[in-house]
Amino acid sequence: MTKHLNLDSETRGDRDLVAIRAAMNILDKWGCSTEQQQNILQLSRAALYKYRQKETKTASLTHDQLTRISYLLNMHSALRIVFSNPENVYGFMSMANHNAYFNGATPLSLIEDGEFGNLHEVAKRVDVLRGGLSG
Repeated sequence: MTKHLNLDSETRGDRDLVAIRAAMNILDKWGCSTEQQQNILQLSRAALYKYRQKETKTASLTHDQLTRISYLLNMHSALRIVFSNPENVYGFMSMANHNAYFNGATPLSLIEDGEFGNLHEVAKRVDVLRGGLSG
């Protein structure tokens, strides 16, 4: 008989809260406004503030939100590998980038509207910085 990993709602809620708080922390360090964070994470203002409260013990995120968080965590990880100083790790997303895809725009300006395709494309290009595959 095969056993399947089945997270109960409490375990999922714990995982989701850890994930959303990690993402919000990164976005804070990138200098994102509340509105930018809402767009990027696809959260309402109320949910964003709720998940910031220490009293909140669980979160309930969609697959789309978890995928967005995965992209943010992977970008943060790549930037930590590429750069040794915190100014670049946290400042890169707000720096003008003159590579082909960015054409002088900042990575943050391309993802701040919350468009999933833009988040995916920026994440791919940040990953390439650390020597990852672009496909």
